[in-house]
Amino acid sequence: MSGASAAVSDGPSEQALLRQQHAQDDLCAASARALSAEADLHYRQRRLYRHNQRLPDFAPHLHPVHGQDDWRSFRAASDGAALRLRHSDAALHRTLCERQTLMPLERLIVEMLEQIRVESQASALGLPGAAHNLRHRFEVWAVALGQSDLAETVQGLTLLTVALICRSRVVGEAVPEALMDLIESTRFALSEVIGHDVRGLRLTRHDQALYGEHALNIARSVAQHTVAGQVQPPATRINPVQPSRERLSLWIDFEGGEDKDAAIAAPGRSLSPDEVLRGYTVFTTAYDRTVQAAELVRAAERQALRLQLDERIAQQGVALQPLVRQLKALLSPPRWQDLENGQDEGRIDGSRLSQLVANPLQRQLFVRERQRPVPDAAVCFLIDCSGSMKAQRESIALLVDVMSRALDLAGVPCEVLGFTTGAWSGGRALRDWRRAGQPPEPGRLNERCHIIFKPAEKAWRLARRDMAALLKPELYRECLDGEALLWAEQRLLAQNASRRILLVISDGCPSDSATAQTNDPLYLEQHLLAVTERIERSGRVELTALGVGLDMSGYYRHSDMLDLSDLQGQRVFTQVLGALRPRRR
Repeated sequence: MSGASAAVSDGPSEQALLRQQHAQDDLCAASARALSAEADLHYRQRRLYRHNQRLPDFAPHLHPVHGQDDWRSFRAASDGAALRLRHSDAALHRTLCERQTLMPLERLIVEMLEQIRVESQASALGLPGAAHNLRHRFEVWAVALGQSDLAETVQGLTLLTVALICRSRVVGEAVPEALMDLIESTRFALSEVIGHDVRGLRLTRHDQALYGEHALNIARSVAQHTVAGQVQPPATRINPVQPSRERLSLWIDFEGGEDKDAAIAAPGRSLSPDEVLRGYTVFTTAYDRTVQAAELVRAAERQALRLQLDERIAQQGVALQPLVRQLKALLSPPRWQDLENGQDEGRIDGSRLSQLVANPLQRQLFVRERQRPVPDAAVCFLIDCSGSMKAQRESIALLVDVMSRALDLAGVPCEVLGFTTGAWSGGRALRDWRRAGQPPEPGRLNERCHIIFKPAEKAWRLARRDMAALLKPELYRECLDGEALLWAEQRLLAQNASRRILLVISDGCPSDSATAQTNDPLYLEQHLLAVTERIERSGRVELTALGVGLDMSGYYRHSDMLDLSDLQGQRVFTQVLGALRPRRR
């Protein structure tokens, strides 16, 4: 066995791990929605969002790490966040924190104590499973913190001690034995100054306002004694640092994001999506094109490429009819459409009453409505035709061709679009910019090229040769993702369907060397993020990214990573079907 094969056999692939992570995110989000009674919660890149608002971190122990923490820790994190949303008055908590300026350590303690308060109510609410998960997660976090470098710092040890003694008092659980010796001296030093307020936490845990007063007193007292040097770190940790564990951090995001205009990271500044869209410029559109695939590839070459694609499909042995049935079930909901006459039950058919007079034994006098599946969706495949996708063009062409044919047989309108540039490294647009004296920040600086491989109104049978143009390697250059998404969205909105589904097949972020060299390096990436945010916010189009060997969740709220290694096993078609399933509203 080769080294590569051995490496693969040692554990699950990156794609399998990513799918597992996405599945965990979906389950945790479902649990959070149920406990919090908020229908628009979801995870994006391991962070919890309410619609497009990134929620605060709430507490340091609510952040397990994939590959290092177990499933119960992730369930506990979602349960803890849901309890915070449901049983903590955010406005009251904000007023308490803004009463006076809090140092970072003070704010961290206040946030952590409020989280402990809501977690203490899990058992009383009839949630023993959540209470058990939360206890497990807190102990795992506390032990990891005690084993880390942070336990050698004054702030790290102080926070750990406060968290342990306060949670023990409020929730009524013992401090883990493994940490007793570590915190003993710090616990003794703090007991005289916070003992009264710690007892008050237990008594007022059902009154957020009174509890918050005790939490503020504890935070101020601990901060003062830490600054005064009355709390000292231990000489050694309970165990050596675990080198394989991701470094722990105590500092969290206290505020989260904005409701509508979530900030997009950029060097030295933070812009909202609307600001990015307004600021996006194009130096020249003189060379931009939207073309049919037949205009880029000669007929004889398209015929040869079609034969090549048909041969590859035949080798894979794709089962088309089961795919068609599944697509009908997903995209063609049954509707009352036809009437069946001459039935034994249903509504009386007045036109047949004369038959009853002529033959009293006649029973087929009824009419009944019949359900038929009616296509009520439109699907668009938007394909990244950048140079890095060239190596996967055969697999992508096979996937899209089979799906387009199956959708056509299912009666669902489908179009296949591609996006690339007309030239490498700016082309004629860069030439014109240089002739114009090279003005600074020219905006997008290349020849945009949008390709229509199959329009929605054209049957697969008539577009099959144009679809084969996906195999032509010379089409793959650079990519301008944001503009392509806006183009595909507008085409979908012209379709008369209740569901408009846009599936983006890509292997990365926008890439255009001329634009990157003459503008902010993240200029195109910011635009893509702003466009996806706007599409998601409008809700008129269901946007999903299918990453080719790459996790696209950094750019898209809904994404999956395609496994193109086993087309014959049809796993990849199952992934596409998953992207077409109706979403929770």
